[in-house]
Amino acid sequence: MQKGSGSAQEVEYRYPPWVRRYIDIPEESVYDAFALSVKENSGRPAVYFLGRRMTYSELGEYVDAMAEILRDQGVSRGSRVMVLMPNVPHYIVTFFACMKLGAVVVQANPLYTVRELSYELSDSGSSTLVTVDIVAGRLKGLDLSGVRVLVLDTMDFLPGGKAMLFPLSRQGREARGSLKALGLRTVRIRVGRNGPPEKVDPAKHPALIQYTGGTTGMPKGAVLSHRNLVANAYQIIEWLPEKYRKHTSYLSAAPFFHVYGMMTAMLLPLIQGATMYLVPDPRDTGMIVDYLERFGPTAFPGIPTMYHSIVSRKDISARKINRVKVCISGAMPLPVELQKRFEEVTGATLVEGYGLSECSPVANVTPIVEEDRDSWRRPGSVGLPLPSTEERIVSLADPDRDVPLGEEGELLIRGPQVMLGYWNREDETREVLRDGWLHTGDIARMDSDGYVYIVGRKKELIIASGYNVYPREVEDVIYQNPKVAQCAVIGVPDEHRGETVKAVIVPKDRSLTADEVIGFCRERLAAYKVPRIVEFRDSLPMTAVGKVDKLRLKQEYLGKNGG
Repeated sequence: MQKGSGSAQEVEYRYPPWVRRYIDIPEESVYDAFALSVKENSGRPAVYFLGRRMTYSELGEYVDAMAEILRDQGVSRGSRVMVLMPNVPHYIVTFFACMKLGAVVVQANPLYTVRELSYELSDSGSSTLVTVDIVAGRLKGLDLSGVRVLVLDTMDFLPGGKAMLFPLSRQGREARGSLKALGLRTVRIRVGRNGPPEKVDPAKHPALIQYTGGTTGMPKGAVLSHRNLVANAYQIIEWLPEKYRKHTSYLSAAPFFHVYGMMTAMLLPLIQGATMYLVPDPRDTGMIVDYLERFGPTAFPGIPTMYHSIVSRKDISARKINRVKVCISGAMPLPVELQKRFEEVTGATLVEGYGLSECSPVANVTPIVEEDRDSWRRPGSVGLPLPSTEERIVSLADPDRDVPLGEEGELLIRGPQVMLGYWNREDETREVLRDGWLHTGDIARMDSDGYVYIVGRKKELIIASGYNVYPREVEDVIYQNPKVAQCAVIGVPDEHRGETVKAVIVPKDRSLTADEVIGFCRERLAAYKVPRIVEFRDSLPMTAVGKVDKLRLKQEYLGKNGG
């Protein structure tokens, strides 16, 4: 056990024997870490994508070529570049090309509507947008004045001559319309130059803007430095049993545009020198199971929704998916019964982690111990702080006072992975970052071994299938419907999604239907934000100070549905 101060009482952290409490973080940029891995693993396979394999050396060449393309487009240190893609090699190439130039990647969800993309494009001040042809249709209706747009060709990274891939090519051509696609394969040969990487200060220079938020307004951009991202990767590597730290393989199905997928399914594997099997659509459970069976990847970072979809398949008992060994579940709570069922089906070790966009994102993970693993687990816990991560539980009434072990309070985090702040939000940055401590807004408790239990959220954030849904944003859309007088959006338990979105509405026009509300939202919001449950009432419950009593709405739902 290793001692540390994490609350009003001293904690005896119960770490596995190979995990050090504190580690040294290399003073390097994200590109430096990538380039070193390319050098050390040049001939090893880096990426598998729909039949195409690419070595680290090839990947490095594509990154260098893309960096020159972006440089020619005026991208330089500090430029914000919005990346709008699913899990395709083009994402990886563009991400590290930006890192080489010292540009700041703005990750965007390709499922977003024009309204959502417009906000993040404008708020971030992105001067360049890079997408891939199969999702280029998302740009229709987007105000791109003053923004350089690069559309990459999906077929660049697909093996030629396969009839099964032709529909994908046609889909790309149709989606991009009049936009011309840029062929990286041709450009890689034509560029013929490889400029040096831009010098950056890893601790101070932004590498990534990841949009996140709460219930008080539109999403905020968490600014993550090169050191934040590199540190989090090395913290997770330290957590892994030694036999899984180098030259392993990953099923990379968690979306890269989500900070959890970016870290655990892309950056972490590439720094390790691992092979990544890309799954473009995380909802494609068939492909996920096929890859688990066919390639037998060692690691599969995912979210509970993915694991639930796998164990729910009727044919799963007949599938040979027992070569996967390490699975880290993040982005939303992992039900204990799901954990047990998945481990029974695969034989893997599935552990739960906890994090936030503001922490790059991983802060806590349950020990990954394969032998006698139950003795290392605490039901309901998200595990221990990662190496070099300090945590406190403070009083909700007095954030300067630590509460005794076992008592509930707000979780505070300090470590090398904690963000620089929110993009252009100085007031909100000061509110959550105080004396180096990140005030998470999550209510938690800590036991004497250092295990943390998340028991609630101060903010009303809904996490549906691992994605953040901000009630205020959904309410703002619903209020645009002239038939709505009042509305309140809450998160309610869902077996498959963890939580789902429920809208409680007082109609102005009695002809309003649930289908109409859902359809209205579907036109203006990403699918995962659209309410799945709509309830109509004559009035909404109010608190003593005149606010909608969302806690009561939740309690009423749980009372009626056995929650």
